[in-house]
Amino acid sequence: MKKVLYLLTTAIIFSSCGNSSAPSVQDLIAQRDLDAIRAKKSEISEQQRVLENQIQQLDSAISTFAGNEKLPLVTTVTATAQAFDHFLELQGDVKTKQNVLVYPEMQGTLHRVYVKEGQRVAKGQILAAIDDGGMSSQLAQLKTQAGLAKTTYERQKRLWEQKIGSEIQYLQSKSNYEATENAVKQAQSQLGKSSIRAPFSGIVDDVIKDQGTVVTPGPGSEVFRIVNLSDMYIEVDVPESYVADVQKGRQALVYFPVLGDTVITKVRQTGNFIDPSNRAFKVEIPVPNKKGKIKPNLTAKVSINDYSSDAAIIIPQSIISENAEGQQYVYVAETTNGEETAAARRHVIITGKTQGSMVEVLSGINDGDQLIEEGARSVKDGQNVQILKD
Repeated sequence: MKKVLYLLTTAIIFSSCGNSSAPSVQDLIAQRDLDAIRAKKSEISEQQRVLENQIQQLDSAISTFAGNEKLPLVTTVTATAQAFDHFLELQGDVKTKQNVLVYPEMQGTLHRVYVKEGQRVAKGQILAAIDDGGMSSQLAQLKTQAGLAKTTYERQKRLWEQKIGSEIQYLQSKSNYEATENAVKQAQSQLGKSSIRAPFSGIVDDVIKDQGTVVTPGPGSEVFRIVNLSDMYIEVDVPESYVADVQKGRQALVYFPVLGDTVITKVRQTGNFIDPSNRAFKVEIPVPNKKGKIKPNLTAKVSINDYSSDAAIIIPQSIISENAEGQQYVYVAETTNGEETAAARRHVIITGKTQGSMVEVLSGINDGDQLIEEGARSVKDGQNVQILKD
């Protein structure tokens, strides 16, 4: 505080000596001219800044020439061009397109259940049977009638080809045969509904109805839940600002906090519609499930690669400072006397993507520059520093 008062007093004296006709601070205050007071304050503040800079230079010169300069101790990190991958962090839940409830197609008593929960089944496999109410006996009778109708038709056909018998008899036998065949097919189709089959290969996740239960087609009469755990995926909402960066084939990392496991995969599909409610588009990411531990609705953290560079300069975010104008800068140690003594030079930088604690630098520093790490907050531009070695 004493130094600031000293500099302020010096600035006022310099100002008075430089222009003896200019009104003093006391005179301006007495005049109560607010604009003039503000202008005088700006003038003195600028003089103070110039004086501080000159005093700093003089102190540095005095210490150097006197041979007793105490240099601040700093450590450095080398700016190195390297491969850089940036990932967009999102969250989603595991889904499967083959997760269905299996319903009966006919009314009746659940006569037999052939599977149990957790059992793996193949597509078309019989899961349960419904009492057909004598439909199988009716089908057997229809098949007998169809056999007789076929024999009669074939005999009438041979006779008709030999010009024996009437055309009416031949056509009636043919019509009767075709009708009984259609009746057999319809009965077989109806009887087939008494067997509940797996619509796809998967795992029986739940047996909902017990053996002996009366079931009917429609909602509320589901008998099984079948899930295919081999075709799992995650659907996430990606902000529209990434529509040009997140494309099909981009690498994706899927981390499951509950399992403590990470799966490496790729974007399988990107949506073609921007949802106006959240300004985002859908992205589908397949999830291999070789171990069978991943389940539907499991929460996952998704990292999608949206930017890559083969030669990016990456530096720790902790060494970056910002000035009053909003410019970001770092200090580069420029060697002056040997390898352990250097001058700290302020370099204004332009940054790019941030990944964790590291930041990509687009301009302002070069590959190989020695950046001041520890001590970066205490050094000043042009100040000599001593570099600590490991």
